[in-house]
This record gives sequence, C-alpha cells and structure tokens, in this order.
Amino acid sequence: MNISDMYGSLVFDDRVMKSRLPLETYRNLKDTIRLGKDIDINIANVVANAMKDWAIEHGATHYTHWFQPMTGLTAEKHDSFITVQRDGGVILSFSGRELIKGEPDASSFPSGGLRATFEARGYTAWDPTSFAFIKERILCIPTAFCSYSGEILDKKTPLLKSMEVLNTQALRVLRLFGHRNVGHVDATVGLEQEYFLVDKELYKKRRDLVFCGRALLGATSAKGQQMDDHYFGAIKPRVTEFMRRLNEILWSFGIPAKTEHNERAPAQHELASIFSTVNLAVDRNLVIMEEMKKVADSLGLACLLHEKPFKDINGSGKHNNWSLATDTGRNLFEIGDTYKETTQFMLFTVAMIKAIDLYHDLFFAFVSTPSNDERLGGNEAPPSIMSIYLGEDLTQMFDSLNPDSDSIRRKEKIGLGVHVLPSLPKDSSDRNRTSPIAFTGSKFEFRILGSQINASDPNVVINTAMADVLSEFADSLEKASNFELEVRRLIKDTWESHKRIVFNGNNYSKEWAEEASSRGLKSVKSAAYAASALLDEKNVSLFERQGIFTRSELQSRRLIMLENYSKSVDLEAHVLQEMLFEEILPAAGEYSGLFASWIQNKKSTSMSIDTISETKQLERIQRLVNLMYSEGNELRSVLDKVSGITDPEENARFYCDAVLPRVRRIGDLSAELEVNVSRKLWPIPTCEDLLFSV
Repeated sequence: MNISDMYGSLVFDDRVMKSRLPLETYRNLKDTIRLGKDIDINIANVVANAMKDWAIEHGATHYTHWFQPMTGLTAEKHDSFITVQRDGGVILSFSGRELIKGEPDASSFPSGGLRATFEARGYTAWDPTSFAFIKERILCIPTAFCSYSGEILDKKTPLLKSMEVLNTQALRVLRLFGHRNVGHVDATVGLEQEYFLVDKELYKKRRDLVFCGRALLGATSAKGQQMDDHYFGAIKPRVTEFMRRLNEILWSFGIPAKTEHNERAPAQHELASIFSTVNLAVDRNLVIMEEMKKVADSLGLACLLHEKPFKDINGSGKHNNWSLATDTGRNLFEIGDTYKETTQFMLFTVAMIKAIDLYHDLFFAFVSTPSNDERLGGNEAPPSIMSIYLGEDLTQMFDSLNPDSDSIRRKEKIGLGVHVLPSLPKDSSDRNRTSPIAFTGSKFEFRILGSQINASDPNVVINTAMADVLSEFADSLEKASNFELEVRRLIKDTWESHKRIVFNGNNYSKEWAEEASSRGLKSVKSAAYAASALLDEKNVSLFERQGIFTRSELQSRRLIMLENYSKSVDLEAHVLQEMLFEEILPAAGEYSGLFASWIQNKKSTSMSIDTISETKQLERIQRLVNLMYSEGNELRSVLDKVSGITDPEENARFYCDAVLPRVRRIGDLSAELEVNVSRKLWPIPTCEDLLFSV
C-alpha cells in the first residue's frame, strides 16, 4: 500500500463520513460541530450505524470510549458489537446512544476528592471534533469523562472549554479589525516528541528503568554527547526500522508524522508531527507515545519517555508549538504586509506576553512533575525561570511602537560565498534554544513541557489566559471613540507593563538568574512547591471567570499533583533500596572479598611484594560500601517518618526535601562505586551498555 492509500485508512474521518453518511446527516453533523450545538439523537443513530459498518469492514469486533482520565494517560473499556437474539443468534449493532454516552467505572481513577470512593459511576461523552479510529481491531471513539455528579474527571473537557472561550474572544477582536468573513479561530499546536531507544533485554535487567523510567544507580557513560556525533547523525538500522514501522502505523491513524532525527544524546531521537487544532494534536500525541512503546517492544527495544532517564546527558522534552489560525487561513502571529496587519500582529503578540507574565506560575505548575524536575535547567533543557524570547528585531519594534518597521518584513539574505549555492532568506529572529518560550516565526514554542506529559493541561492555561487578555482588549476597544489610538495605547501600555518576561539572552547564565530575580521572576524549587499556584486567588479567578474550572476542580487537580509527586518519589526510593541491598552491595561485597584474597595471596607468595596500591583500592571500595549501607539505612528511617504526615502538601515537600536528596546521594555513591568494581561482577547493565546497545 502506498502512503496516500495508507494515510487515514483506519480513521472515520471527513472523507469517510462524506462517502457513507446521507448528505443531510453529514451537513447537520458538521454544523453541530462548527456551531457547538447539542448532538441530535437521530443524527447520532445514523452516524453510529455507518461507523459500525465501516469498523467491521476493517476487522473491528469491539468499540470503546477512549478517554483521558487525570492519570494523564488514556483509558478504554471494550464492548463488542454483538446483540444476542431470542433464537440464540447474534446481530451486530451500535446505536446513537451508545455512541454518545458510555458508562465506565470511575471509582479507581484519581479524582482529588471530587467524589467519594463509593460513587463508582462515571460517564463518557462523544467528542465529535476528534475522529474515531481503529486500533488493534477496536473502534476507538474519543470522549470526555465526568463523574456521576457532573464534575470534570478528565483532561479533554477543560481543553475543549478553553478552545471555545479563546475562539469567542479572538473573534471579538478580529471583528473590530474588520474581519467579518472569519467564522472561527483555532489554537493550533505542533508537538515535537523526544524519546530514547535501548535494548529490551538490557532494559529488563534494570528495575529502576522498568518501574521508574530512569537510571537511579550507577555511573554515567564516559562517552556521552560531548563529541556532538549523534545529533542529526546517520540513523542506525534498528532505529530506522523502528521509525519506518511507527510512521506506517501513525499514518494509518491519520497522524501527520513529518520529521524524524537523532537528538543530541546517544540513543535519543525525535518525532514531530504537522500542526493541527490543539485537541487533535493532544489526542494524536497520546497515540504516538502509546505506539512508540508497542513498536519498540516488537523490535526487541524499549522506548523510554521519562524526562531524564540518564544523568549528565540531555533529557527529553515535548516542544509545544502554539499559534492561532482563522478558518480563512490566516495565522494571527504572522506580521503581515500592511500597517493594519502588523498592528493586529502586535496586539495579539502583546496579549500573549501579558498572558504568560500574569500566569507564568500557573503554566509552570501544570508542566511540573517529579520527572521534569530532573530535566529542567541542565544539558540544554530550559531553566525553570519563565521567560519569552522575541529576538532583537521584534523587541526593538515593540520598544519603538513602530508597525511600519521595514526591518521586520525585510528578508535579509545569507550569502554562502559559493556562486552555485543559493542565497538564503534570514528570519527576523533566531530560535534561542535556552529559552522556555520562544517566538520562532508565526508561533510560540513552549519548550518546558516534559516528554511524557499529557499536553492538555499547559494548553488549557495558554488558551484560557490568552482568552482572558483578549477579552480585556475587546472590552476596551469596543468602548473606544478612536479605535486606532486605543489599539496603540493597549500595545504600548501592555508592553511597558509586561516586557519584564521578555529576555533575549542566555537563559543558562548565572547573570540571568540574578536579573530574573530582580524582575520578580522566581525559579520554583520543584513540582512539590509549584502545585500551590493552582489555588492562588488570581489563578482561581481566571478559571472561574472563563468557566473552565471551579475552585473545587482546581483543588482536586492540586491534590492529584501532590499525590503523584509523593508516590513517584516513594516508588523511586523503594526501588533504589531493593537494588541497593539485593544487587549492588552484595556484588561489591563479593568483589571486595575477592580483592582481599588477591592481596593476601600476593603477600603469602612473598612479603617483599608491594600491595600498597591494592590495599588503598580495597579501602576505597569498602569506604563506599560503608557509606552506601549507612545512606540506605538512613533512607529507610526517613521513609518511616512519612506515614505520620497527613497533609498532602507537607507530605510532597517532605519527599522533596528529605527523601529525594537521599536517593540522589545513594545514586552518586553508586556511580563512584561502579567505576571501582570489576565490570564482570557489576550486577546490572551499565548506562554505557544501554546507551550504545542499539
């Protein structure tokens, strides 16, 4: 099958609906989606029957309401299409009611106190804006998920709400600029997914990788990324085959996988897909992560999505390229060719600057996880201080408030000094890879997201904060007696009030940390501390004002974040203890015993043989073993204290301040021990083995 035939072959997309639905039903469904109306049951019955017939033709036997609970993962419960008849036979059926509504058990999903444990009933509701697809002979229907009492228990519903309010407020502003033909504005996102591939058999011998996703013990590889030979290098055959199979699967799901390459660290790679509306981008990224693990497993590989699986080399992120697009094909972050278009660009850009400045603590809270804490600030990951990179040209344009600036529109040429090579148009800004958020030409690239995160939450914050600022702008402009003067005033005042969040320099430098502090931009210690931002009054007001979350729903998400932090660090601590006392220390003891016997044998052969060096080495090993025994026992004692802490925030911060430093200390000691113990006796595959195994 060629790519054009393969692409979208397992998706009940617009092409399939056009061919299988009656014209009136198709139009009514599209109007329902476009206008945000309730689904008519008669339309749903026709769609469900056509969807069922199409799925069965493609080998499906079951359907599932595919949803995103607050675990951040996806969930599914499979039901077959069969309906038993009185004569003992069966027919295959699927009704509109089954399409629209499902009823999974909600009791075991995290709710953060939104429902009592005994309230097991939950509901899923069809999201017609995201196409159904077939995965391993199961018809997957993207849905929202709520409790029996109506509380939001998923990641999708807030995202859809935020898209609606953003559309409403963006349209208000565009109408004032005279855009009467624009019917809809969408937040669009292109997600770049970084990941590691290692040999599966080696992976299975590391409990820390299997259960925690990262190497907790042992030394880093002597060869890492210092030679810059892996980045964009030739892709190895096993990885090439992985990418080929993954692409074919993703294309059949209608996922526009576009770019693939080796990343900076050994065994690290990246996949990027083409822009789509933000809810589709998130749905597709969740499928991408799931399929990465499946394809890797089928090839004898393990796909690591943890943000920092190995120390001292790059971690993995998920770059979130966010923009605004109209249904007429206009990108609202394109500068434009006229004074009016550039003024509009400047207004939407300062709206983003204000939104991030006002709510940077909230955005950081929603990307904070214990695993992302390990990544941020080191080896090319952006620091946890939030800032925006605009580039010198755009910064100068806002400083001068000059929409007529030719330097922005003029495409400077880069000459390469060889006549046969073409001159290249130079962009108005660089990319500045050290910045957490960078304007990279018609979009803002959010680089602070961790690789395994569900991208819904941070995009909810971006959409909602942007909608709120645009609402303020629209209020002012609608009341203004002179539109042009009011637009210029808004741009000027907003820029002056919020340009503190703009920084075009090196975000890794110590000077920036000091300057950021003077600007009032603080670095948050960890996810255990970041979660408190969810209940800051300005943030609660934002979400309540825009109808995205209630206070209780924010409180539930805060509790889930804190519980997740505590559980993650607790798991790492217990896995580390098991590996330490069951594998590492016994192996070190065996080696030191052999080493001692070797020294004794040399002495017994001849008293004149010098064993000073060997004795010092044995003492070094024993010193490390003693320290690790001591630290391991101290970790046990610290963990015993956790049970007495009942407050979730205090509990998470105890894990951050008391448990995690012990975990790191034992990891550092094990790294020193590994390089002093014979490789033949080291009980687990080393990081070097893993990084260069594929």
